[in-house]
Amino acid sequence: MPSVAARTGAAVRRFGPSLLRLAVGVTVLWFLGRHMGAAPFEDGLRAVTWQAILAAATLTALTTVCSAWRWRVVARALGVDIGLPGAVCAYYRSLFLNSVLPGGVLGDVHRAVTHGRRAGDVARGVRAVAWERLCGQVIQAVVTVVVLLTLPSPVRPALPYVLAGVAGVAGCAALVLAAGRRGRSRLTRAARAVALDLGGLLAPGVWPQLTLASGLVVAGHTATFVIAARVAGCTAPLGELIALLMVVQTAVVIPLSVGGWGPREGAAAWAFAAAGLGAAKGVTVATLYAVLMLAAVVPGAGLLLGDAVRRRRGPGHSGESREPDPAPRTMEAVRG
Repeated sequence: MPSVAARTGAAVRRFGPSLLRLAVGVTVLWFLGRHMGAAPFEDGLRAVTWQAILAAATLTALTTVCSAWRWRVVARALGVDIGLPGAVCAYYRSLFLNSVLPGGVLGDVHRAVTHGRRAGDVARGVRAVAWERLCGQVIQAVVTVVVLLTLPSPVRPALPYVLAGVAGVAGCAALVLAAGRRGRSRLTRAARAVALDLGGLLAPGVWPQLTLASGLVVAGHTATFVIAARVAGCTAPLGELIALLMVVQTAVVIPLSVGGWGPREGAAAWAFAAAGLGAAKGVTVATLYAVLMLAAVVPGAGLLLGDAVRRRRGPGHSGESREPDPAPRTMEAVRG
């Protein structure tokens, strides 16, 4: 029988990261609520309109197709393939799960494990999703740097932090490439595998597609944020507003949230306060954006519901594929 200390250590390793992400997101929301009250959040909810939801849903459909295209390019570069329609549906599922589950990444875990099991290589499926997300975040950081360098903005002091993040990623990549050339240890073999993946992703026929797809995704999310800001009554000049929202979007990728809530609202409060627009207005805009995005990814909920119905009916119902659906085991992996 394992000792109490061993069981405790295993529990901490299993649930600790998720609890930490949840705690950080809740702490940020508690801090904002304590200092500004519930009014900014309520204003964001009251500002929702059907026109804004329709616009957000349209833009999200376009960005989801671009994201699925990016994922497909990465997966094929790593030796696992997925059709674009299937990738779009899987991406909608992951976006919905990311929006309603703590941490903001469990939907990506579900997508990675499901695709890996269907492709017969879970490890490679997980790597494909991890690289796809990392590529998107790196391109978003680069675009943010360009915007902050070219547009006048009161949040330009955030530029060194964004540059530090880009430089850190580039430095890690260089170290991995160097380590992958020598040695036989397990760490060296892992570095060599990562270096091999990077070699495939940086191939001439791959990285331009990744850059284009990621740029379109950033443009779509920024446009949705601009719509939320305008609907919420923000009258700042468009260039200044885009610079503010790019900084907020950079904070969104931090996996320390409650269904996406927490860092986004905190960054919006800081950015809008720095621009003289008021921290409360930033929270209102971020809240409205969150509601619009949740409404826009509802198709993912429908797809998950359809998956559940098909599992209950069984694989042989109505000519359905007899391939076993790995979703139940995938959700077990997500919970784990």
